[in-house]
Amino acid sequence: MNDEQGVISETEAIRADIYQLLASLIRQPPDTELLEWLATLESDADGSRLAECWAALIQAARSSTPEALSRAHFNHLVGVIQGDIVPYASFYLNGELMDSALVALRRDLRMLGFERRDAVHEPEDHLAAECEVMAMLIVASRDEQVDFFQRHIAPWAGRCFADMGRLENAFYAATGQLGSAFIESERASMEAQAAYRPVRIMTP
Repeated sequence: MNDEQGVISETEAIRADIYQLLASLIRQPPDTELLEWLATLESDADGSRLAECWAALIQAARSSTPEALSRAHFNHLVGVIQGDIVPYASFYLNGELMDSALVALRRDLRMLGFERRDAVHEPEDHLAAECEVMAMLIVASRDEQVDFFQRHIAPWAGRCFADMGRLENAFYAATGQLGSAFIESERASMEAQAAYRPVRIMTP
């Protein structure tokens, strides 16, 4: 919820930051600065799944190097032909890249006013790109964030993150587990919000 200056709440800012962090870690390996920042974090020991996942990611950051994660990122998320994980909605929903899930996403992105930058080469249904869109919708306090999540993230992102959570590399496995827990938390929160939305009665 925004205040009069249009500044989003701390809770919303944290949501946007997590989406941005996940996008960054999926799109490219962490540099020294990001890895050192992650290593300095402290996780709340509240017994929740999210807290446990944060703790695992922090510990993995403390025992990783940028060089090792650069190799792991290529092997797991890029590959010569494809990596161990193919982080595209079309792949998870249609079994093929550049399929109907991408077409639907492009249509909705145009309606939201988003365009792919010329410097970005991967299709818009890359998981990092969808997380970035969610972060921007949250920061802008746009009501469309709920529909965007339900249409384009909820049907597949959790499965993709769960697959990442089974990777051999501890850092990327922890990233996947955090993403999976976060998406589940987002899903539960938005379902609860939807339950309290007023019902619109359509009359002829």
